Amino acid sequence: MQDEKNTSRILPIEIASEMKKSYIEYSMSVIVGRALPDVRDGLKPVHRRILYSMNELNLSPDKPYRKSARIVGDVLGKYHPHGDSSVYMAMVKMAQDFSTRVPLVDGHGNFGSVDGDSPAAMRYTEARMSKLSMELLRDIDKETVDFGPNFDESLKEPLVLPARFPNLLVNGSNGIAVGMATSIPPHNLGEVIDATVHLIDRPDADVEELMGYVKGPDFPTGAIIMGTESIKEAYRTGRGKIKVRARAEIEELPKGKQQIVVTEIPYQVNKARLVERIAELVKDKKIEGISDLRDESNRNGMRIVIELKRDVNANIILNNLYKHSQMEETISVIMIALVNGEPKCLNLKEVLHYYIEHQKDVVTRRTKYELNKAEARAHILEGLKIALDNIDAVIETIRSSKTSSEAKEKLVERFGLTEIQAQAILEMRLNRLTGLEREKIDAEYDELMKKIAELKEILASEEVLLGVIKDEIIEIKNKYTDERRTEIQHAEGEIDVIDLIDEEEIAITLTHFGYIKRLPADTYRSQKRGGRGISALTTREEDFVKHLISTTTHSRLLFFTNRGRVFRLNAYEIPEGKRQAKGTAIVNLLQLGPGEKIATLIDVDGKEENKYLLIATKKGMVKKTKISDFKNINKSGLISIGLKEGDEVIGVKLTDGEQDVMLVTRNGMSIRFSEKDVRGMGRTAMGVKGITLGEGDTVVSMSLASEGTDMLVVSENGFGKRTDLEEYRSQIRAGKGIKTYNISEKTGSIVGAEMVAEDDEMMIINSDGVLIRIKVNEISIFGRVTSGVKLMNVDEEVSIVSIAKITTDEEDETEE
Repeated sequence: MQDEKNTSRILPIEIASEMKKSYIEYSMSVIVGRALPDVRDGLKPVHRRILYSMNELNLSPDKPYRKSARIVGDVLGKYHPHGDSSVYMAMVKMAQDFSTRVPLVDGHGNFGSVDGDSPAAMRYTEARMSKLSMELLRDIDKETVDFGPNFDESLKEPLVLPARFPNLLVNGSNGIAVGMATSIPPHNLGEVIDATVHLIDRPDADVEELMGYVKGPDFPTGAIIMGTESIKEAYRTGRGKIKVRARAEIEELPKGKQQIVVTEIPYQVNKARLVERIAELVKDKKIEGISDLRDESNRNGMRIVIELKRDVNANIILNNLYKHSQMEETISVIMIALVNGEPKCLNLKEVLHYYIEHQKDVVTRRTKYELNKAEARAHILEGLKIALDNIDAVIETIRSSKTSSEAKEKLVERFGLTEIQAQAILEMRLNRLTGLEREKIDAEYDELMKKIAELKEILASEEVLLGVIKDEIIEIKNKYTDERRTEIQHAEGEIDVIDLIDEEEIAITLTHFGYIKRLPADTYRSQKRGGRGISALTTREEDFVKHLISTTTHSRLLFFTNRGRVFRLNAYEIPEGKRQAKGTAIVNLLQLGPGEKIATLIDVDGKEENKYLLIATKKGMVKKTKISDFKNINKSGLISIGLKEGDEVIGVKLTDGEQDVMLVTRNGMSIRFSEKDVRGMGRTAMGVKGITLGEGDTVVSMSLASEGTDMLVVSENGFGKRTDLEEYRSQIRAGKGIKTYNISEKTGSIVGAEMVAEDDEMMIINSDGVLIRIKVNEISIFGRVTSGVKLMNVDEEVSIVSIAKITTDEEDETEE
């Protein structure tokens, strides 16, 4: 009988269908109850329970910290029956400023580090809610969200938080469920709120419009996102991959050495492991050229120093570090969140749309709650006003009653009151009978009626409701937003952003030691000749300005090195600096080799298809090449001329092939010849002889006759003059030339020469970095074989090092 009884309880079920059913139930339990955030508040159940429990413990930012173990125990015992370490680690992550963009927990004690150090045990650390987490819970006591039973149905817990800011995007989320995962990067609070407000104002706005506000992820650890197309793809589809690079600068050291300094690393990268990985790469000889590696990080910020051996290319080392270590990481974006309990992959607009719908529900429910409270209070006040109007009769009625229930019934019957009003009258204290108290009741009633009217207006109009949401979310933005930490750069091959840059006149300076900066062209005002000038920049010891050009932000700059290579940069990509700022090391912008320096730079605007580049060298060689040969310049540069040993590039000019060329030498010789004498050659050709040099002489400048009517020559001791172009007859290329300046001990050798016109201006720079701007028409005209006049006063051991011409259409203000 016992066996029959047992067998009757056994149900025959196909194992495949049971496994399928059980696994689906298990997976949905993990998806909904553990791994995925809710689209409305951006929280997983464990985080929601931690914050709610802390709120119940009254751990607001103005209260003392409480032991973490106390908080974890409360969460475990009331709402989250899982491991204590899972609850504690979730709380720790919400307190780490390198893990969470806007920390929701204010931690006190050791909560771990970016090096991967574990937090102290929960019995040692303390915590309380952060100011912003209060905004997630604001109005939770006003019936704004649904509550459900906890695990043993002894308590109620919120199924979602009111979340007065879009936490899902602001802090992001990561989770691995069953058959799916979510990876939502953190964003800037101000940008997300701006996009939310825009979507409230324009519900038909598309994702592209919203991307005008949300530029891209904003990681707590900063770093640099490479490329905007990947961000757009992620926001359009909800899925994408974003490449993030560490922020690294190349710094110059004494004796020609360099070092790479890393100050920001990609999100969720362990700094200690990153340093170990770099050390392994050096040990395994995958990267050669690193002489020292130090972690100099402190409380003021991150600083990883990678010292390089002499004569290695820092850019090549840096690119290899990006390639072989976590200095460059690809972060997956999978924007999956729970919408009405179901996992959905959402684009940017959908995330914000569901958040706005949640806020409409929260504010509507809060308004109804406040309206009910206000109407209930107004109802009581109306009863109190009736009682005060008939106070003697009320007192008589109460005194004549044997019990309070009898008194209540008589009050209801005699004065037409409700039971609630009658009870309030019975509970009224005697001091409410004074005239002042009566005035207070009237004033409170009037205020309540105004509030009731406002609350009813909110419930009657969605436009007013949305206005309330907007005002409250903008208030949060104004109170808590901070600057964007993650920079977004365009990846190679992406669309040109030049159309987004205003075209402005700028001056670009490049120093002898390779520091470059961009300045507004009117930074320096004209000065009379013979002045002392104004300081152009603060340089390192023994540095001085070597090149200065006037151009616009829309031009492209071609950088020609002394070793015959050419690089290209957009003018707006040159970092802007203040007048006395040192600038940015050019090695951070161009991949220069050891000992390679910029010989000259010229600006082009893309309309020079049929033009040539004319290149001159120190040893008197010249070469003409079509500019179309320089179209495709990659990051590693191109060869612009083949050089003999010991020769260097000293000048490059943009020409139409019909010009007369002027070469001027250090020892005062010059030659003028037709450019037609120089045939067009390929990029790598060495060119032909332009001038035959005397012993010890070198070419210091190349000009085109069409660039002006006079030849301006400046010597190293600050002397100079203009000479009429007519005094320079045209000669055959490769001759010795004619004398152009009378050099003496007083004047010193020639440092520069330019063809100038009357309305041109010159900038002259000395070796102390002091610059003077002079109008050409203030410089006297002399014959070829003269020394000229003093243009700039220079102290002993200071000399003129560079001159540059500025063409201007406006007459600048002069200054004594």
